[in-house]
Amino acid sequence: MDRLTEMEAFATVVDQGGFTDAARKMGISKSAVSKHVSSLEHRLGARLLNRTTRRVSPTEIGLAYYDRARRVLNDAGEADALVTSMQSAPSGMLRISVATDFGVNHLSPVLGEFLSDFPDIAVNMVLNNRYVELISEGFDMAIRIGELEDSTLRARKLTETTKRMIAAPSYFEKHGRPQKIDDLNEHKLLHYSNQSAGNVWKLTAPSGEKRQVRTAGGLSVNDGQSLLNAAVSGLGIAYLPSYLYADAMKDGLVEDVIPELPMETQGIYAVYPPGRFTQPKVRAFIDFLVHEFADKGPLNWTN
Repeated sequence: MDRLTEMEAFATVVDQGGFTDAARKMGISKSAVSKHVSSLEHRLGARLLNRTTRRVSPTEIGLAYYDRARRVLNDAGEADALVTSMQSAPSGMLRISVATDFGVNHLSPVLGEFLSDFPDIAVNMVLNNRYVELISEGFDMAIRIGELEDSTLRARKLTETTKRMIAAPSYFEKHGRPQKIDDLNEHKLLHYSNQSAGNVWKLTAPSGEKRQVRTAGGLSVNDGQSLLNAAVSGLGIAYLPSYLYADAMKDGLVEDVIPELPMETQGIYAVYPPGRFTQPKVRAFIDFLVHEFADKGPLNWTN
C-alpha cells in the first residue's frame, strides 16, 4: 500500500477519534481505513492504536509517530499547493507601494504593457515617500531604493541608481561652481524634506572620507521632481538620484556639480513578504520589472 496513504489514514483516525468518522472524512470505506492502518502497523512492527469497542486512541508510540506523520502530511499538502499555485495563471489585485518619483517616472509608463500581458491582474499602485509595513498595511510588494532596513522581507534586485549633486549652467554663471565639499557652505542647497537622514547630505570626498553637509536653505520640498525643476530653474544645487535627473543632464539642463567626487550606487529592489512560495501575481510583476530594467542604471536612465 502507499506509505503516504497509510500515514494519512492513521492520522485521520487519531484526529477524528475513530475509524467511522475517519472514513467519512477521507471519503473511503471504514474497512479500507482499517486496512491502511493495519498495513502501517505491520510494516512498522508496532501497535499504534489502542482499540476498544467504545473508543480508539493512540499508544505512546502511536502518539510520537502521529506528531511526525502530521508534519509530513502538512508538508506534502503545502508541496501540492505550491505546484498548483505556480502553474495557475497570475490573477487578482496586486497592491504595490513605491516612492512617488520612481513610480511616476518609471513604473507608470510600463504598467500598460504589464496589464496587457496579464489581463487577469489588477494593479493598485500607492505612491508615497515612506516605508510602509507590507503585511499590516495590506501590500503585496514594494519598490525600495538604497539600503534595505527590514531584513525579514524577501528582496530581488531590479537595477541600480546613483546620487549626484546637480545644478543648472545658469546657477554656475551667477554663483560660481564649488570645487570641493567645503565650498558647498557658500552655496544655495535645495533640501529634500522627506529625506530619512534629515537635512543632511552624506557625501564621500575624493580621499574616501565620509562627509556630512547640512542643507538648510531657502527651499525645502518633499518631492524629487519639484527639486529637479528648481535646480533646472537655477534656484540652487540639488542632490538627486540618476533615475530622476538623467534626461535633464542629457539635454544639458543640469550638470554634475563636483564630478571628482566618488560615485556611490544604490540598489533598487522589489521587496515582498516572507513565505514558502511567491504568489503568481507578485512573481509575474517582479519578472516583468527585471526584464524592463535590464538595460537601466546606474547612469543609464534616459528615455
